[in-house]
Amino acid sequence: MNQLEQQLDYPFGDTLPEAGKTMEIAPGVLWVRMGLPFALNHINLWLLEDEIETDTGRVHGWTVVDCGISSDTTRDTWEVLLGDVNNHLRGLPIVRVIVTHCHPDHVGLADFLCSRWKVSLWMTAGEYAFARMMSASLPGADGTAMFPHFRKHGLTDPAMLEQIQERKTHYTRLVPTVPAAYRRLQEGTPLTILGRRWDIITGFGHSPEHASLFCAELHLMISGDMLLPRISTNVSVFAIEPEANPVQQYLDSLQKYLPLPADTLILPSHGKPFKGMHTRITQLQQHHAERLGEVRVACATPQSACDIVPIMFRRPLDSHQLTFAIGEALAHLHKLWFDGVLVRQLGDDGVMRFVVAQ
Repeated sequence: MNQLEQQLDYPFGDTLPEAGKTMEIAPGVLWVRMGLPFALNHINLWLLEDEIETDTGRVHGWTVVDCGISSDTTRDTWEVLLGDVNNHLRGLPIVRVIVTHCHPDHVGLADFLCSRWKVSLWMTAGEYAFARMMSASLPGADGTAMFPHFRKHGLTDPAMLEQIQERKTHYTRLVPTVPAAYRRLQEGTPLTILGRRWDIITGFGHSPEHASLFCAELHLMISGDMLLPRISTNVSVFAIEPEANPVQQYLDSLQKYLPLPADTLILPSHGKPFKGMHTRITQLQQHHAERLGEVRVACATPQSACDIVPIMFRRPLDSHQLTFAIGEALAHLHKLWFDGVLVRQLGDDGVMRFVVAQ
């Protein structure tokens, strides 16, 4: 456990749900852990005991929060749970699917679950729109824009560009379909789940309109990717929104969690459930302040986002990790640019570079 982790409280220690099984962490709240084929090798999903009104009457069952990627392995794990061989779900059906945001590990199997149980998908409008747009491979969101975007920001290695170009179908492979209709999650409009109020807290910077769910009665919050205990949430500038300022959006969003009780149990999408939300927010604020300071120093001479990557990420990166690293480096450059600390210059070589304003 590193120094930052030691400042947080992990009520369940190193205990994790076994593959294909659930672990109850609060009354009516189950934890499921699904594998991912990336360096970040897992995602936490949550099942909330629920009861909803349908056309045929009230149905008792489970609300699913996030779904995992569309893959045979993830689908097989769901089949084990849904088959209820070991009675993990007490024979109850899924009655609702909530997705915190549009990234593949969260929305990938939403259509599979919604279709199987004939239930509604619940997302914020921003997240649902992006998921539909990317899954449909609309121009600009189909991956072809990645090549010129990364080239403009300093990536000139032909082999790496080719690998990135090959990733243009990455989203559609992991999210082949998204339900054709949804029900909107919206901040200020709480959900009732088994008689308990769950407030929606939207966050920005990591994704278009990320939804966290807070239940005061249970003293817990499903934080999605907005608050993670070990790693900092990725905040990137991507080709589809090339003038974005996601670091500022993310830091502003963290402020929304500060009024919540200090003993709130945080259920993150990656890592272990923890307490110490306010400490973690301070850590994340300090992390970004330190990265911004490093970037500012480096920009005493003109720097592209690709030039900044080895300053912020001091380890070898594969093509998957590099896309996020360049996006995050550019996000920190943009924060300083929006603040007037840096100016940007488009070189004769077509590369955008940033330098300290005179």
